[in-house]
Amino acid sequence: MPHTKVIEQLKDNLQIAYRQAIDADAKLDELKKAGHGKFTYIFTADQGFTTSSNRFLPYVQELMDELTRIQAESSLDPVALSNYVRQLGTLLQTLQAFKKQS
Repeated sequence: MPHTKVIEQLKDNLQIAYRQAIDADAKLDELKKAGHGKFTYIFTADQGFTTSSNRFLPYVQELMDELTRIQAESSLDPVALSNYVRQLGTLLQTLQAFKKQS
């Protein structure tokens, strides 16, 4: 299968996002206990996510589910793959920015 390396790279990046999301969500919990972090969701609908959460892990879960769906298809849909990469990039950039600010 020619797309195996692409899928493996996406999985690797998703694992990085998962680990960073655990740390970021713990920090968000600390901020909430201190009376900060009063927001409803992290990403807006126009960023491609169907999830609405004030924590990162639900967004990671959405991407994990989407990657499973993409893998199940007999051929990679370039549009779906492009959207997925964009969402994963947005998630990773946001996690990195949050880490720098906290």
